[in-house]
Amino acid sequence: MIFNLRLKEEVAVFTKDLFYALFEKEEKQKEELKYLKAVFLNFSKALSVKDSEAVWNTFSDKLSLIKKNIELDAKAAKDNDPACKSLEEVYLAYPGFHAIAVHRLSHEFYKLDLYILSRMMSEYIHGITGIDIHAGATIGDSFFIDHGTGVVIGETAIIKSQVKIYQGVTLGGIQVKKSLASTKRHPTIEDNVTIYANATILGGDIVIGANSIIGANVWITESVPANSLVTYQSEIKIKTRK
Repeated sequence: MIFNLRLKEEVAVFTKDLFYALFEKEEKQKEELKYLKAVFLNFSKALSVKDSEAVWNTFSDKLSLIKKNIELDAKAAKDNDPACKSLEEVYLAYPGFHAIAVHRLSHEFYKLDLYILSRMMSEYIHGITGIDIHAGATIGDSFFIDHGTGVVIGETAIIKSQVKIYQGVTLGGIQVKKSLASTKRHPTIEDNVTIYANATILGGDIVIGANSIIGANVWITESVPANSLVTYQSEIKIKTRK
């Protein structure tokens, strides 16, 4: 069997251009979306997408809503990161914001059953940012990823609104079995939860309750009630050398 591996490069350029087009002025955006539609229809044949024109029309109808959600993500970054000086800085220099923005685009294709295309878009931005968000993950409003490198968010994870996570966080499955493909395998994170660096939360029936704080380096395989503070204590000894 022969696969057209050059599609990886075409989808990477398509994803980048689609992200930029969201923020163009109206007339230029129309021109760019017309071009991007032609690109989409072209590689849709290689990906065996049925009714590709109808799929594109459904997707493009969602772009204004996607843009509004991305703007909320940018504002969340500005409001939550004390190092941030402006929204412009977020748009131009924040890998977490960039990863979330592309996820919001790829997730719409995922919901239209374009699994390969949406996954290719996710892998494009994963390669740039080091942040791996599966296109199937459901993410609410005002999501903020600070730093971000090493973050892994699984396909069936549900992240509600005003959630903040740091680098190295894993929202994963507790078991890796092909027979679990159609089940919810990844955690649910309720509103206003903060998860600090390198925390690992595993399991499809795991719920992190609203307003909870999950400290760095914790390993969680059971649900956490709302308003919890979860920490991991380790003993560090510091002695003066003689």
